Amino acid sequence: MTTEENKRTIQRFIAEVLNQKNLAALDKFIAEDFFEVIPFPGQGPGREGLRETLRGFIAAIPDMHWTVEEQIAEGDNVVTRFTMTGTHQGLFLGVPATGKTVNVWGIVIDVVREGWMVESRMLMDVAGLMQQLG
Repeated sequence: MTTEENKRTIQRFIAEVLNQKNLAALDKFIAEDFFEVIPFPGQGPGREGLRETLRGFIAAIPDMHWTVEEQIAEGDNVVTRFTMTGTHQGLFLGVPATGKTVNVWGIVIDVVREGWMVESRMLMDVAGLMQQLG
């Protein structure tokens, strides 16, 4: 696949899974043996581990919205700079719902092979997020 097709795969994943909260759509994008290089606290392995992590994100920030600010692709690698916004309405990393609006930046490096996301490394401003939550 071309780098442009790989970028579109990531864009569709963000639109369908993250922004539409369609966790069933993970099966269209994420390889079963998906590898998270830097797993989120408590994240299990593979596609199902990612599904459970995202389920927790959605429970904590049900109106979350991810915006692609910039994308660069080379070979199988797609680097996406993003912002995530939403309202903290459920337990997140041990912090009970605050009702506060959050705006968090991050960068994710995804590996896309034959249309499947097989590996990911997300660097997100979790410290900034926790500061916003108080």
